[in-house]
Order: sequence, then C-alpha cells, then structure tokens
Amino acid sequence: MGDVMSITPIALYSDEFTTINNINGATKLTNSIDATEKGGSAFDSILSAAVDMYSEANSLQKAAESAEMSFALGYTDSIHDLALAQQKANISLQYTVKVTNAVVSAYKELMAMQI
Repeated sequence: MGDVMSITPIALYSDEFTTINNINGATKLTNSIDATEKGGSAFDSILSAAVDMYSEANSLQKAAESAEMSFALGYTDSIHDLALAQQKANISLQYTVKVTNAVVSAYKELMAMQI
C-alpha cells in the first residue's frame, strides 16, 4: 500500500523520437543536392528540411513546457522525465542554432565572392 501510482499526461511522451527525426532532418539537409537529379530543386529541399527542423525544435520546446507544467501541478512526480524533456529541447535548440549559423555564414561567403 506504500506505493504511490502517478498518472503522467500523454503529451509528456508525444515527442519521444523527435531527436532522431532531427538527425534525419540534418541528413535531408546534407543530401538535398541529390534532389536536383530527381527533378526537384535543391533550394526547395533545403528550405523544407530547415522548416521541418525548426518545427521539430518548436515541438520539443512545447513538450518541455508541458512536462514542466505537469510536474508543477503534481500530475507527475518524476523529475527524471522533466529533466529528459528539457534536455531534449535544449539539444534540439542548440543544434538548430548551429545549423542556422552555418547557413548564414555560407550565405555571407557567397555574397562576398567576386564574379
């Protein structure tokens, strides 16, 4: 009788594999040059992969906020789940910022080139 059963909201685990999808998004960014051979535009595929990466980072941030609220309201007592959700959101955000900085740097290099 000493065991306490806690109910965790489904939203806490909804984005469990988005970090793996973020890695897949990076693969889409690096392999987007092959899209021109298949009839698509490289810019279109890079842009869509970047939008997907931003939306995944956003969903991880929302999942972390949901985990914080669940913990604060007492729906869950697992600090581990909260820390895990926050860390996944943090890593996703850092990765997105680094990719964005690399793209901006490459753009600046292209604009500085003389024809």
